Amino acid sequence: MKPGHDPARPARDTALRRVAREARPFLRARTGAILRLSGWSLLEFAQTFLSGYGVARALDDGFLAGRPATGLLWLAVAAVAVLPSVLAARGVFGRLADLVEPLRDGLVRRAVARALSGALGRSGHVGTRSLSQVTHQSEIARDGWAGLVLTLRSFVFTAAGAVTGLLALSPALLLIVLPPLVLGAALFLGTLPPMAARQRAYLAADEAYAAHAGELAASVRDIAAAGTAERTVAESRALADAQLAASRSLARWSAVRVVALAVCGRFPPLLLLLGAPWLLRNGLTPGGLVGALTYLTQALAPAVQALMTMLGTAGGRLVVVLDRFTDAPPPPADEPAREAAPPASRSAAREATPVAELHEVTFAYGPRAHPVLDRLSLTVGAGEHLAVVGPSGSGKSTLAAVLAGTERPTGGAVRWRGRPARPADATSVRVLLPQHAYVFSGSLRDNLRYLRPDAHDREIAAMADAVGLDTLLSRLGSLDAAVEPDRLSQGERQLVALGRAYLAAPPLLILDEATSRLDPAAETRAELAFATLPGALVVVAHRLSSARRADRTLVMDGPHTQCGTPGELLRSSALYRDLSGLWEPEEADAVPGRDVPEEARREQRRLVEERAIRSTPPPSPV
Repeated sequence: MKPGHDPARPARDTALRRVAREARPFLRARTGAILRLSGWSLLEFAQTFLSGYGVARALDDGFLAGRPATGLLWLAVAAVAVLPSVLAARGVFGRLADLVEPLRDGLVRRAVARALSGALGRSGHVGTRSLSQVTHQSEIARDGWAGLVLTLRSFVFTAAGAVTGLLALSPALLLIVLPPLVLGAALFLGTLPPMAARQRAYLAADEAYAAHAGELAASVRDIAAAGTAERTVAESRALADAQLAASRSLARWSAVRVVALAVCGRFPPLLLLLGAPWLLRNGLTPGGLVGALTYLTQALAPAVQALMTMLGTAGGRLVVVLDRFTDAPPPPADEPAREAAPPASRSAAREATPVAELHEVTFAYGPRAHPVLDRLSLTVGAGEHLAVVGPSGSGKSTLAAVLAGTERPTGGAVRWRGRPARPADATSVRVLLPQHAYVFSGSLRDNLRYLRPDAHDREIAAMADAVGLDTLLSRLGSLDAAVEPDRLSQGERQLVALGRAYLAAPPLLILDEATSRLDPAAETRAELAFATLPGALVVVAHRLSSARRADRTLVMDGPHTQCGTPGELLRSSALYRDLSGLWEPEEADAVPGRDVPEEARREQRRLVEERAIRSTPPPSPV
């Protein structure tokens, strides 16, 4: 189902139908303004009628009859008829405001009421759509409606004056003039619904690309840090291609509209000239022929062209914009699911399709480099907690990057939810938190909602209690407090990033030493909070306690790996036993509530690396 689609609406309930349904009561309530506008427009009807009729009489009764004074008098009547129509313009524009301004005011009230209803309702959702409607879109509707009223009014009274003049000259003229006009008008009207749909698709594609560009400009540092430039380029290219396809479809229908305009504006004079001998034999005078050409070239053709141009440009945008005001935005799609869906058990979740799979994956940082991962096969089930341990340089971060899709394997396959991993699916499948957490200048609320902008305050409060952000929240004072990254400790930055990921609740969360600057108690609290989520959790651990909390632990020693439960690894993995012996004292000496000192972490890594080197055979030569 497409976003914004209402299943209760009939399939043929198009944007044009919805706008027309809303327009009828609006116009009925302003019948007086329409009648006053029509009264002023009668002067334009008279001017159009006299322009062709005066030329015909000037020729037949004046110049061709040998009475030039009579001919000049009729030409003067046709010329003087222009003056009242010029004076009528003032009255027309005065009455125009009675139709245009109420439309804009009503649209603004509707947008504001909808925004307040969303903010005060159960969802608490307020988007940027209401702001755009109150400002930009309401002005588009106002200007488009004003142009449409002026053009349509001019066409109606100009066409009425021209048709009346043609009837006065010779009824036979309508047999030649009306068929191409009717055919062109029918062809043009047939393009209105598809053109409105294409215009809506083009505007939606344009807005999607603009939104993507805005997010891209604000996320350059994240893209560079996560190494997702290729994925971002692919997303930008897909959005640009969608916008290009929409514009081409719009252009194709515009070509059909050009054909309709040619049929209406070019065919009637041509047919009139081709049928002139027949008309002259059936009573049409030479002056009547010239008067008919005057009607077609000076009145009908410009009026038809102006109307079709207006309907094809501003009219299409007007229908699309008004339809957005009539189409109430749906509530956030994830909110009912979060409230109504019963919590699934972790055992049941594991029976579903694995969240991530590595099949015979090999990765090396160069064609002649030793592989960091060597034909590694790994399955991470939904709801599973997997810890990854090993000495520094053993490939833990590389594994995290390959699993997250930010690095492409040299060989083998990576699958997400049973399908080959694609960069376009990354944001909906996984979140990768590196060791150095990214926090930007802004409010605490904006930082926490970075991956899920529609998160409500009650969800943020529950997250803060679960992850352990309550102390930082109390220190800052409120969610609207300004966050200055330089004034936060490394541990506090990591807590903010963890809270951000908790709110996003992705199917796959990868923590690449994302809790390295937290004390053991804070780390335990955060990991236990993530363990309650239905998604899979992969933790690149730097403490044995992280590995003991996991369902399984993957021990990495360069390309050599071993996976199992903590009890199994203690019996089968010498490296795991060495890591256990080194980690136990460090964890026992850690002081709760403080960041882990960098010196202690470096010393721990040095000892682990020395012991791992002693227990690992040298690599084979290239």
